[in-house]
Amino acid sequence: MAWLSLLLFLPWFMLLGGLFWCYPRQPRCARRRAFDAAALLLALVLSVLSMHWGFQLGQAQPDAGPIWPQVLAVLYAYGAFLAVMVAALLLRPRWLLRAP
Repeated sequence: MAWLSLLLFLPWFMLLGGLFWCYPRQPRCARRRAFDAAALLLALVLSVLSMHWGFQLGQAQPDAGPIWPQVLAVLYAYGAFLAVMVAALLLRPRWLLRAP
């Protein structure tokens, strides 16, 4: 059941990841592609880890209701994904300006 939140948010993650990959259109060099791929992979991995963490925290509170583990898993997964994407957006210009 913990994987349900990732399944539900995967289309949204793909849309945000696609926008991150495509914009801005220039510069489109190997350094940028490597940085973008690493950022998207890190966002996915941290999202999955956070999703499991949130689900476990939700299950530890049985009086909160049966849907609470799923809600907490989605909140943690989405927060981790967005945190990595925002950090990548802020760090990408510096990464591209560094000397190769």
